[in-house]
Amino acid sequence: MKWLKRTGLVLLSLPIILIIIIILYEIFGMCVNHIATKRQTDRLKMNLENEISDIKIVKIYSETGNTSGTGNHVDCLTSIIFSTEMQEFEIENSMSEYYEFNEWSCYVEKTDDGNYLFYLNTSAPFKNNIAGH
Repeated sequence: MKWLKRTGLVLLSLPIILIIIIILYEIFGMCVNHIATKRQTDRLKMNLENEISDIKIVKIYSETGNTSGTGNHVDCLTSIIFSTEMQEFEIENSMSEYYEFNEWSCYVEKTDDGNYLFYLNTSAPFKNNIAGH
């Protein structure tokens, strides 16, 4: 009779244990995604400073989550506004060994106030995390 009670107790506790494991997995994924965004931002800032000698960083912005508003995926977004005497094509040429430029997820553009915006949006390590919903 004792083994029947123990078996029943184990079966009743399995859903709770499974829910706790899923919640811990989602929390772990969120932490890893935020760390990935911070590393991406730090790496982009370092690459810009190494390749552009007269750079003056104006603003750094980063975000982890569903940046496009569509679907349920998670992105790592980094945008850095900076000033330099270099032209846009020179910036892209100097940064092309680190990044693949396109018109959607990685580009450099001149802002209205004469600065440059470097925009980088990559997929997060845990793409289908709760942060994307």
